[in-house]
Amino acid sequence: QVQLVESGGGLVQAGGSLRLSCAASGNIFRVNAMGWYRQAPGKQREWVATMYSGGTTTYAESVKGRFTISRDNAKNTVYLQMNSLKVEDTAVYYCNANIRSDNLNDSHYWGQGTQVTVSS
Repeated sequence: QVQLVESGGGLVQAGGSLRLSCAASGNIFRVNAMGWYRQAPGKQREWVATMYSGGTTTYAESVKGRFTISRDNAKNTVYLQMNSLKVEDTAVYYCNANIRSDNLNDSHYWGQGTQVTVSS
């Protein structure tokens, strides 16, 4: 089993910055990919950014140029640096990971979510 623990959410004014962290622990043979999704009130969960094992990163158009995803392989941790935050970035942010366990099975995991609130 794998656990994802997120941190770093909070309240910030528009134009400000926050950095989210997500640490994976447990039965991890390899991290195939880690990323972030978000869900605003009354809306469906949407993909934000992903970093793959080879280092490739992809971003949703709505955050491109403002958010940066990075990782610390030694800590199995992924970060989301969020700059130039907008009110519409307000949401619960969820970490997502595709992880290969010791039995070589790949599975998806979700974190518990961390609230990001951007005030005008």
